[in-house]
Amino acid sequence: MSVLEPRDAVVVGAEVDGVGEGVLGRSYRALSVGIVSVVLVIAFEATAVGTAMPVAARELDGVGLYAFAFSGYFTTSLFGMVLAGQWSDRRGPLGALTAGIGCFGAGLLVAGTAGVMWVFVLGRAVQGLGGGLVIVALYVVVGRAYPERLRPAIMAGFAASWVVPSVVGPLAAGAVTEHLGWRWVFVGIPALVVFPLALALPQIRRRAGGPVSDAGVPRESGDGTFRTSPDRRRIRLALAVSLGAGLLQYAAQDLRPLSLLPGIVGAALLVPAVLGLLPRGTYRAVRGLPSVVLLRGVAAGSFIAAESFIPLMLVTQRGLSPTLAGFSLAAGGGTWALASWLQSRPRLEPYRERLMTVGMLLVTATIATAPSVLIESVPAWTVAVAWAFGCFGMGLVISSTSVLLLQLSAPEEAGANSAALQISDGLSNVILLAAGGAAFAALGGGAVSRTATPGSGAHPAAFAAVFLPMAGVALVGAWVTTRLRAAGQGGTTVTP
Repeated sequence: MSVLEPRDAVVVGAEVDGVGEGVLGRSYRALSVGIVSVVLVIAFEATAVGTAMPVAARELDGVGLYAFAFSGYFTTSLFGMVLAGQWSDRRGPLGALTAGIGCFGAGLLVAGTAGVMWVFVLGRAVQGLGGGLVIVALYVVVGRAYPERLRPAIMAGFAASWVVPSVVGPLAAGAVTEHLGWRWVFVGIPALVVFPLALALPQIRRRAGGPVSDAGVPRESGDGTFRTSPDRRRIRLALAVSLGAGLLQYAAQDLRPLSLLPGIVGAALLVPAVLGLLPRGTYRAVRGLPSVVLLRGVAAGSFIAAESFIPLMLVTQRGLSPTLAGFSLAAGGGTWALASWLQSRPRLEPYRERLMTVGMLLVTATIATAPSVLIESVPAWTVAVAWAFGCFGMGLVISSTSVLLLQLSAPEEAGANSAALQISDGLSNVILLAAGGAAFAALGGGAVSRTATPGSGAHPAAFAAVFLPMAGVALVGAWVTTRLRAAGQGGTTVTP
């Protein structure tokens, strides 16, 4: 593909509006509030569920499967991402977004009513399918409905929507968990999706509802249907990725000789499928789009794998309540949003790659600092302070990878390229959570039960074996930030 020229005024399904308006200008206000509200609900779920998860795992006697509760979500989201990319490029993002929110809510209900840990994990898997559909559909909306000059600002808006949930979510979820039970955290959240749906869907239908052609205009036949057929090969590859990732996760958690068989089958499915779905050269960090996609996976995977074990570590090793353990991560929402706002400033655009390097170095230092609280003399609040800096780094990196991806994507490729970015994100979460979960289980992490007292069960080394390797992965990400632009130009679009 050739180098893309900026498309500053491509709007699908709507007229080109208000040159010079901001994301809250008259032309964009309803759409911006609507889609940011969708992200707000997702953010509240993430912070609330993370707080309740340690209690749920202990009460269901499933701490040994703790990593599955997170990786199950990411495994099915991989398929949802590819499906959403195909769906959005063919018929627009509206259907994928609606179906995704429906699956998201259904998964929460299944998890909240689970009687055993495997049913809980199943609910998280259904939820992950919905999450994968939603996130890619939202990226397509941004790419189609907003001119390029406004995309950094709307990405900053997405990040800002995490601020209130980061503060209120852990407190509310902790209070509900302690006084009503963890189940109410899960079954109560689906009611929150009604307002975002009512506000966002009409605007998405008007401004970004239809497919686009290579020329950036709706591509429909006379009967109103899209002329191209879905890429069945990509759908099959997505299924192979999800199944392979699930088998690898099972093998990593089982740790018996027989588990080598599903592990080998999982790798055999996963590796060729991933190579077919991601841009060529991704794992060689080829300059341009491949390195953007790789960085997203390295950053998100290392950070999420580490963050997933923070509440469990603070509850089981330092005796904190679920409320305080979840609240230790609350400040990160504010610093993440601050960094996302910072990267959206036009005067900092020439320094975007340098800011991303700084961000990855902050993430590396934060993850490496976290296990210090396993030493009794180190205050537990050290994690809260460190995580605030780490989230600042993630705000610089994650929003910037989204901006760079859309800069390098033609409108008709926004769905597929956004799916590739999210596949890298979700797949790295699965693989690194599997690796971290295996190390955690191998060193006795699964010994924690519902009757365990603080400091008993899991050996501190089980937690250190999660955090320190993730810090090393984040450090690799700092190097990848030096390869985000193609030599001598703004980059090229590279599709599989």
